[in-house]
Amino acid sequence: IVFATILFSSLNYNQILTYYFYNDFSKNASGDKRNMAKKTGKTTKVALIYDFDGTLSTTDMQDYGLIPEFGMTPEEFWPIANQWSVDNGADQVTGSMYFFVKTAREMGIKLTRKNFQKAGKNIIYYDGVEEWFNRITKYGKELGLKIEHYIISAGYEEILEGCKIYKYFKNVFGCSFAYDKDGNPVWPARVVNYSTKTQYLSKINKGLGKYEDRAVNEFMPDEDRPIPFRRMIYFGDGGTDIPSMKLTKERNGTAIAVYNPKDHSAAAETKALKLLRDGRVNFALPADYREGKQIDKVIKTILDKIAKERDLEILQAKEEAKKKKIQLQKTLENAQQKFCSAFN
Repeated sequence: IVFATILFSSLNYNQILTYYFYNDFSKNASGDKRNMAKKTGKTTKVALIYDFDGTLSTTDMQDYGLIPEFGMTPEEFWPIANQWSVDNGADQVTGSMYFFVKTAREMGIKLTRKNFQKAGKNIIYYDGVEEWFNRITKYGKELGLKIEHYIISAGYEEILEGCKIYKYFKNVFGCSFAYDKDGNPVWPARVVNYSTKTQYLSKINKGLGKYEDRAVNEFMPDEDRPIPFRRMIYFGDGGTDIPSMKLTKERNGTAIAVYNPKDHSAAAETKALKLLRDGRVNFALPADYREGKQIDKVIKTILDKIAKERDLEILQAKEEAKKKKIQLQKTLENAQQKFCSAFN
């Protein structure tokens, strides 16, 4: 009883746990990367976050089906819509949402969620996009990483719901409409523009749902956040993406500016290179998502790095546990000495 009293007065709960953790960890530290990851008890999530228009699709999503239904070309429609926003002091994204509804009503065209979704079926993607998600998810899985794909777009969620690749995304954050009882869009329910895009990065970082707006500003310790910024990769093509690119890069994530490789005017490439020159992004790459192309190689290399960093953290945790075991042994020796001294 005297020995037990002296012993436990010299130890604490964490020291005892450390002893058992170290012995268990030492037996299982060897093995493949996935087994090493499992020993942490946490899933290593990586978020790939995409703008849509000009990033995955070759142009604005409304251009493929919605605007042609008005009997207009994008070159005819957008200047009128944008000028309406200027004349009425409206945010350009909000103004264009209203202008679509206004134009449809004036032309007697019924806009419904189903019609929006139908427009999504006509979208044309850059080379390799449709095969990209499964391939990268599989590559991540081989490294013991859980890849999650997200969209943050100033385009319309209703159109995105109808596109071929919608099924690959963990969540989609975009503009959307509120509808009346007859299914007609009557008001912008949610607007996503260049500044509001960053709040969705915070939601991904904290593991929040689309509608958990208040929780975005609530404090959450970094270690409790499911996807730290260093494990985020943001893809974008232009102006509305700059705040999100900058935020991701500043917090040690990766920002990638993509451009249309078939734009022979080189204007898109010049814009992407300017973002690289100005320090807004880490990479400026052609939007070709096929296997073996530049984006494919860059993303796989980044995932390799993330997996290596995770493995290093596991090994460092093992060394920390080893140090604590040594300290524990020293504490036991001191306790033993105290016990012997008590009977001398």
